[in-house]
Amino acid sequence: MRVSLTSTGALERRLEVAVPAADVDKVYGDRLKAFGRTARLKGFRPGKAPAKVVEQQFGGQVRQEVVSEVLQNSLNQALVQGGIFPVGNPRIEPLSLAPGQDLAYVAVFEVFPQVTLQGLSDIEVERPTSEVGSDDVDAMLDTLRKQRLNWKPATAPAKEGDRVVIDFEGTLDGVAFEGGKGESVSFILGQGRMLKPFEAGVTGASTGETRTFPVEFPADYQAANLAGKTAEFTVTVKSVDESELPEIDDAFCEAFGIAEGGVEQLRSEVQENMRRELADNLRNRVKTVVLDKLWAAHPIDLPAAAVDEQIRVLQIDWLRRIGAKPEDIKQAPPREPFEQAARRRVAVGLLVGEVIRQQNITVDAAKFEERLEAAAVGYADPESAMRQIRDNEQFRQNIEGTILEDQAVDWLLTQMKVVDVQASFKDIMNFGA
Repeated sequence: MRVSLTSTGALERRLEVAVPAADVDKVYGDRLKAFGRTARLKGFRPGKAPAKVVEQQFGGQVRQEVVSEVLQNSLNQALVQGGIFPVGNPRIEPLSLAPGQDLAYVAVFEVFPQVTLQGLSDIEVERPTSEVGSDDVDAMLDTLRKQRLNWKPATAPAKEGDRVVIDFEGTLDGVAFEGGKGESVSFILGQGRMLKPFEAGVTGASTGETRTFPVEFPADYQAANLAGKTAEFTVTVKSVDESELPEIDDAFCEAFGIAEGGVEQLRSEVQENMRRELADNLRNRVKTVVLDKLWAAHPIDLPAAAVDEQIRVLQIDWLRRIGAKPEDIKQAPPREPFEQAARRRVAVGLLVGEVIRQQNITVDAAKFEERLEAAAVGYADPESAMRQIRDNEQFRQNIEGTILEDQAVDWLLTQMKVVDVQASFKDIMNFGA
């Protein structure tokens, strides 16, 4: 077998392979004999048909299979012997596939670039630090109180923050339209469930009051028959309730699963959850900064095939998020919005992979168990869930990949210039914004 490799670009390679005709013919002859032993031809007992008859009947099919098989096997052999690792599937360009001639073809593909880490000590990284204070816990408890508001009949006309229950009917040029009527519709003024002009028309009304007012629909309203038009609504307010924050007492604590320990136990658990979320957020922020800085300091050529594959992954993720079928890739947005994120994924993957290789980083067993427990904690039977996750190769590899990346980032932080910057819990978590 003759093999010739040439570079046709920064990452593109052209591999020319020629398999001697005698080798192809031998495989073809052996395959034809084996086929003849089981072939069924009219007028002959199974396996008793003459070789020439078998070849006349099935030779074309068998040769096509043999050529495909020899081509794939010879390509794999050439790649292994040359220590070549293509990115994606090579593009095959046949040169000669005719019987009696050497099987010759060209395989065109990309390879991954050589990655060299350098100048890590010159990279400066700002690492935000923060703590959960008593005031932060108080603010979080207030948020929890707002999630469990008590409602009581309002003593004044409806205002922002009040809950109203209404009947309404709308007309367009005096004619009722689909979706323009509702009974006992409940919403809170100011939360944006209804159009602003509609909420403005209800604001100031009292229980039992009926009002008629115009509502202009936005030009980009989802219902084309209403977009940019003005409808007239008649609204009857059936009730107006104002909110009241609940007291933080034993009953409030029990609503959040605190059966013992009361308010102090609730504060303790809330604070611990806040600390855990803060730690995760800080770690992710630092990780993003470190990897972005690493990429900026190491511009590398990226294989188009690898970038294309990541674009496809991101498009499929988008389809899953909107509830569409992942295989319906034609419904996904065009590739351009995903290209930069895809390029980052490929580049960061190559750079982190080089860190892991150079430093011989292996998965920390303790961290793996921690991640495993965290992944299973939400299940009814965590131990059973952990066993299932451990037996799921893809899930396990995802966890291991994340841990390896985290460990690589930890090592990079020891090599870079790290500047700690104090920040508040509210700023880090965008809490209360």
